[in-house]
Amino acid sequence: MPTETKHRALDAATVAFAARGVAATSLDGLAAELGVTKQAILYHFRSKDGLVEAVLTAAAEDLMSQLQSAIDISAPGWDRVVATVRAAFAVAVRRPELLGLLREVSRLGRPWSAMLLDVLQPFVDRAVAELESGMALGRFRAGEPRLVLVSAYALVTGVVTDAEVLRAVGLELDLRVAVRLRRTLLSFLEAALVARPG
Repeated sequence: MPTETKHRALDAATVAFAARGVAATSLDGLAAELGVTKQAILYHFRSKDGLVEAVLTAAAEDLMSQLQSAIDISAPGWDRVVATVRAAFAVAVRRPELLGLLREVSRLGRPWSAMLLDVLQPFVDRAVAELESGMALGRFRAGEPRLVLVSAYALVTGVVTDAEVLRAVGLELDLRVAVRLRRTLLSFLEAALVARPG
């Protein structure tokens, strides 16, 4: 039972932090939502900061695992870009709280953003190296890989996780809208990256 409480607390905190923010989420509120005592949460995480750290670590590892699986089964070049974007959008639809949490962490600043960056940095470094290699081999148009990554990240984490932005343009995130957004991002990336003969 204690392990179940720990997992339930992690899941509930992930959703709450992504939706309401860390500052607006209290341990008392989480405990009431879970039907446990605040002390039961503190038993596993020692403090709210301990819970935040556990949530960020678990979310980043989950996200990286899903993206890495897509990368591992795809061929280098454009196929790998498509596989990574598809995986990111699959996460956005199935577990939007993971991407919402990324957006929340950027608002929190240090030490949380630095901790998350430590987990994400190997993935970012690999993505930059893949794009640079593709550019050097002529698979991709010469350009700045980091700017391409930032643009893709902004669309996936910004628009997909911000329901208010979507509503402002008359959209609600569902599978159909996610597919349209994914196609738009892939079109942008193809135009930015794929070298055309000529």
